[in-house]
Amino acid sequence: MGVRLELFLPKYWPTWVGLSLLRAIELLPFSAQLHVGFALGALIRRLPLAYVRIARRNIQLCMPALSPRDQAELVDRHCQSLGVALCETANTWWGSDRQVHRLARVEGLENLTAALAKGRGAILIGGHFTTIEIATRILGTVVPLNVVYRPTKNALLSHTMFASFSRHGKPIAHDDIRTMIRALKNNEAVWYAPDQSYRNKGAAMVKFFGIPAATTTATSRLARISGAAVLTYFPERLPGTAGYRVVIGPAFENFPGADPICDVERFNTLLEAQIRRVPEQYLWVHRRFKGLSADYPDYYGRDSRNRAPVQSPNAIP
Repeated sequence: MGVRLELFLPKYWPTWVGLSLLRAIELLPFSAQLHVGFALGALIRRLPLAYVRIARRNIQLCMPALSPRDQAELVDRHCQSLGVALCETANTWWGSDRQVHRLARVEGLENLTAALAKGRGAILIGGHFTTIEIATRILGTVVPLNVVYRPTKNALLSHTMFASFSRHGKPIAHDDIRTMIRALKNNEAVWYAPDQSYRNKGAAMVKFFGIPAATTTATSRLARISGAAVLTYFPERLPGTAGYRVVIGPAFENFPGADPICDVERFNTLLEAQIRRVPEQYLWVHRRFKGLSADYPDYYGRDSRNRAPVQSPNAIP
């Protein structure tokens, strides 16, 4: 895929510099990449960024049992995880399949194989962890994969993301339900993360860590239309240089149910359990409880104003 000439305009020069730095990071040994990520995380923590305030507020809301000191330490570790995630993005976009697969331990592949053996496709759902980029790439090394993604407002970043997805899977725009269904009807795997704030048609208020949040119910509709099995896919960054553990869960039984809200609650229970396993690796910088009606609290104060969402490859309407 060639690069369009307009992507060389001056407004994209800072992005080109950033991409060049990421490309250089990808050439480093994994241990060195981690050190770079830790340094970036320390920088993120010290900058007066709204995202850090949002992460702190989300942790206060979702982890109230933690002491203020423990919450502050979790914010520190989360920023460190964000820094490492930038380096993982470099591996996602430019690393070889062999390099990526060598760092990963994939568990539960037999669950996906069994689901696809039924001939109706498989829907893999997970959460927006800081490892989402590398976890997507890991999954693509073991199974042909359709990746649901949301383009960023930066055209050069969108081009780079799309080119990467195209090399290692089939990208599907987040609002292209028809293509998702077609892939499932062709007995393919479709992967996305439905856990971010969603306030359009098909949204429902479903509790997340006990707090009502605007949530999509699209997974139930997709499963009902296609007959595809629904499985969870959760990643975990392991300590030190041990790499990653990713787990494909068994197919949900009796899914979808009669009530799509109950379906979402089933998934949220599993997602919350995974978040508690590795709380620093969840994407707390997303305003999960934003855009609610006036009868709900304003959870983010000065950070409640509309801003571009943190983009990822795995959003679904």
